[in-house]
Amino acid sequence: MKSLGKHLIVELYGCSFEQINDLVQVERSLIEAVELSRATIVKPVFHRFSPHGVSGVVVIAESHFAIHTWPEYGYCALDIFTCGDQIDSDAALHFLKSRFEAENMSIMEVQRGVLDVPPHQLRHKP
Repeated sequence: MKSLGKHLIVELYGCSFEQINDLVQVERSLIEAVELSRATIVKPVFHRFSPHGVSGVVVIAESHFAIHTWPEYGYCALDIFTCGDQIDSDAALHFLKSRFEAENMSIMEVQRGVLDVPPHQLRHKP
């Protein structure tokens, strides 16, 4: 079966409060992770919450990288959704785990757009 994309749902536990509560640090780290993965950046958008926490997304040509942090729990939720076979998501994940000083990482992989039909039955627009 062929899929259109791979969606990694990642949880980082035991992260540094300072690292995941700093808007500039989180944005730089996610952008650097995208660059390490060899994805093509389209546009980043980030927001810092009060009293703590950061959310952000980097839209990439291949889909997106997103992060939501809960510094008070030392927790980050990451989504890495990519299309194609050229993205090195492992490099991005190991970089982020190290940068945020995470003690543990959990990863669930979901194949998106699984095409379980013969190619001749797919609708293609010219």
